[in-house]
Amino acid sequence: MIYLVLSVVFATSLFVIFKYFEIFKVDTLKAIVVNYIVAFILGFLLSENSISLAEIPNQPWFGGALVLGLLFVSIFFVMALTAQRNGVSVVSVAGKMSVVIPIIFGVILYNESLSAIKIIGIILAVFAVYLASVKEDASKHKKAGLLLPVILFLGSGTIDTTLKYVQNNFVAENEVAIFSGSLFGFAAFFGLLILIFKTIKKPESFGVKNLIAGIILGVPNYYSIVFLIKALQTKGFESSTLFTINNVGIVVVSTLVGLLLFKESFSLKNKIGILLAITGIVLVAIA
Repeated sequence: MIYLVLSVVFATSLFVIFKYFEIFKVDTLKAIVVNYIVAFILGFLLSENSISLAEIPNQPWFGGALVLGLLFVSIFFVMALTAQRNGVSVVSVAGKMSVVIPIIFGVILYNESLSAIKIIGIILAVFAVYLASVKEDASKHKKAGLLLPVILFLGSGTIDTTLKYVQNNFVAENEVAIFSGSLFGFAAFFGLLILIFKTIKKPESFGVKNLIAGIILGVPNYYSIVFLIKALQTKGFESSTLFTINNVGIVVVSTLVGLLLFKESFSLKNKIGILLAITGIVLVAIA
């Protein structure tokens, strides 16, 4: 249970940091690249196994880490944009309601339970994404405002599903740090490619501010994944239940942060959406 609590705390802090990126005018892409480099270094420094970079391609989880690295940098950037344009609570709902995707695959791949209550919870969660994402005072950006949460929803669900599959089939208990560091390393690689291409088109200095922001983001990002993987390795719990408890905690905490710290405003639809989100994942947990 302690791993779940720590995962919630560190994951919620990511949304808060992204919000401050907007306030302090941080270049999101540059900070994200630095963040992944920091997480990559942490993974190797804290690894229980001694392994060289040359040995990584021979590991059974290499392909999974490569795919996850590409997904991470892509969805992390979408997450940052969603937090800045739609708010902390919306990014948490859109990202964490994606729990329905690994739940469905959990039933298919691992024969996990599926009851009427769980199905109702899944439907409520999907509907909640739309209601929580609608901003009535931003009609001229309406399409963009809805598109980002939907992309985040699908991408986050794909990451959770892939992470569970790779962890379950290829990652040993004492390889969590090195595996996490490796997937962050791949994310850094893909992020650097994008950054280099962007710099070639429009040369500009990197900026100390972006470097510091990336370091601040990298530490909680690393630990949010490590603690989630450790929670998934806990015996006696279905992955659908663990993902649900993890996600409902993040939604509740990040919503409170949005209200108290950033004074975010909520329409009636937004409030209903958040309530349905919490109700939906609680139903899944009960089921």
